[in-house]
Amino acid sequence: MVPQVSEATNKREMVITWEALPNDFQLEDEPVDNTSQPKVAAALSEILEQLGFIKSNMLIASNFGLCAYINGEPIIKAPDWLYVPSVLQVLPDRKSYTPYLEGDVLAIVIEFLSKTDGGEYSSKRTQPVGKWFFYEQILQVPIYAIFDPDGGLLEFHELENGRYELKQPDENGRNWVASMGLFLGTWRGTKQDRAGYWLRWWDEAGNLLPWGVEATEQERQRAEQERQRAEQERQRAEQERLQKERLADYLKSQGIDPDNLPT
Repeated sequence: MVPQVSEATNKREMVITWEALPNDFQLEDEPVDNTSQPKVAAALSEILEQLGFIKSNMLIASNFGLCAYINGEPIIKAPDWLYVPSVLQVLPDRKSYTPYLEGDVLAIVIEFLSKTDGGEYSSKRTQPVGKWFFYEQILQVPIYAIFDPDGGLLEFHELENGRYELKQPDENGRNWVASMGLFLGTWRGTKQDRAGYWLRWWDEAGNLLPWGVEATEQERQRAEQERQRAEQERQRAEQERLQKERLADYLKSQGIDPDNLPT
């Protein structure tokens, strides 16, 4: 276990420890008031899974409990999407995760804005602590992204000198996630029955990583192009054959054996 960390907060000592939750601890299921959120989160993970990015020792999850103890009290937050590069033990029925104790600190957490205030910007230090404070000061997650699925705004905050700093996207409107070797950005379009803004991944060369349905369509188009090329080649070969036959017929009409032409 990592030694406990203490820091003074409002003249009161804050003691942070990394402990496992009791086996009988019940995580609360927070209601989702925006049906777009689960779809956007699932789409983020889908691409990574299909490309083989996700390894067994990684933790990529949605609405998953993150735990730390503050002054002996368990604090749990469930971001809409998270990525942990490596955990110490792969558990098929994992219900929560305590950084440092169970593996790496999170590389990135993402929250989706909804119609009601979910505390995404809250830096409240007293119980119940705010999400911003928890990710920034307690877990010290390097990247905290806040996305509005309805308006399409993505805020990308990076931890610098113990504080989150808002980073501007590049000329393509994307931000680099070094721990993943990928760009994160927004994309507008339709997937399944939802039309609107999505979060998408791009590789280092700037190529959009396709969803499964997009990859299938791209493969269908490649197969169709190949079929058309094969048909064009067949037609070209047929034209050459007919031209040779017409030439042979003409030579024969002139009393010339096409198979014994002078060299």
